[in-house]
Amino acid sequence: MNTLLSVAWHSLLSRKKTVLLTFCSLVISIMVLLSVEHIRLQAKESFNRTISGVDLIVGAPSGQLNLLLYSVFRMGSPTNNIEYDSFTMLRDNDLVKWAIPISLGDSHRGFRVMGTNDAYFAHFRYGNKQPLNFASGKPFEHLFEAVIGADVAHALKYEVGDKIVIAHGIGSTSFTNHDTSPFVVSGILAPTGTPVDKTVHVSLPGIEAIHLSPNKLQAVIDNHALAPQPDNITSVMLGLNSKFATFALQRNINNYPEDRLMAVLPGVAMAELWSLMSTVENLLRVIAALVLISSLFGLATMLLASMNERRAEIAVFRVLGAGPVVILMLILLEALILVALSVMTSMALLTLTLMGTEGWLAAEFGLFLSHDIFSTDIFMITGMVFVATLVVSIFPGIEAYKNALHTQLYKG
Repeated sequence: MNTLLSVAWHSLLSRKKTVLLTFCSLVISIMVLLSVEHIRLQAKESFNRTISGVDLIVGAPSGQLNLLLYSVFRMGSPTNNIEYDSFTMLRDNDLVKWAIPISLGDSHRGFRVMGTNDAYFAHFRYGNKQPLNFASGKPFEHLFEAVIGADVAHALKYEVGDKIVIAHGIGSTSFTNHDTSPFVVSGILAPTGTPVDKTVHVSLPGIEAIHLSPNKLQAVIDNHALAPQPDNITSVMLGLNSKFATFALQRNINNYPEDRLMAVLPGVAMAELWSLMSTVENLLRVIAALVLISSLFGLATMLLASMNERRAEIAVFRVLGAGPVVILMLILLEALILVALSVMTSMALLTLTLMGTEGWLAAEFGLFLSHDIFSTDIFMITGMVFVATLVVSIFPGIEAYKNALHTQLYKG
């Protein structure tokens, strides 16, 4: 076997130009295939890690996907709100460990503004239950203070101490600006790769105060103790004392008589949302597979094109005692060597590329891609590449086998 391997290697070296072009084509196609698969897996993982440790999300009845989109991803608008008394009821429930209120409806230069309280910074988790960390500053303490996400600070060049004006509505342009009560940036959150990075966080009394009439607003500015609590909010995130109580509490919330409430499990809603994107996901995988198949056919074409040139070589092998099966194995081995080198090169290039761009992708796009590409799915894809190589290489192998037989007949 070692002798056959050596012969196959030197045979490839004897055709450097065509082999090098085929090798480059294979490297590019395999790298595309592995990149698509790795990014797909990482995107799915990041998607599922957008929120962590939240057992229930409660809002007005509007469908679990809609509730998930505006509460977690800050996309779309709530069809209705829930009463603030419902939030206090949930917060004080014996089964509830903590409750985070969310109030949406305003924006700042295209970024969503979210009203909440200090429970958000204490209990909100993302990724593998990672807490929110501050790149600079601290959580809001006063009425007109704001904490901004990393993307907001980067895009608008904000620093701690800068003043920002909140606008009514969620569009990038608004004709109603609450410029009589600007907020001061008290803190900037570290990047998370989640919608938190694109959010301006203010207190519930603060977001309620800016909607007061001028006279009442001035009174609140003069005395922050007069700031009102909201009558209603958008949704609530709940963490429970026991996971076993999740379904019982969900049923009780959905049947709450004092307000129209709907409780959803974030994990179930996430799975449903991701399934809607499966078409795009599968399309990318098909495109990558087609690129690889075209390169493998290029490999087969190269081997077939070399058959006429290798008649003398095959004749020498036959004279030395090599049978037709050995010639067939030689062709298949050449293809496997070339693909194995291409796979290793592709993996190395992809790993180095991800290592080099890891920080840039996180800073510019909030995209956290691990440079560790080795996973069960990647190994399965690699195995399929080798199987496909054997399949497409069998045709030039059969041609070599026939040439060997003809050589045998000629000798006879």
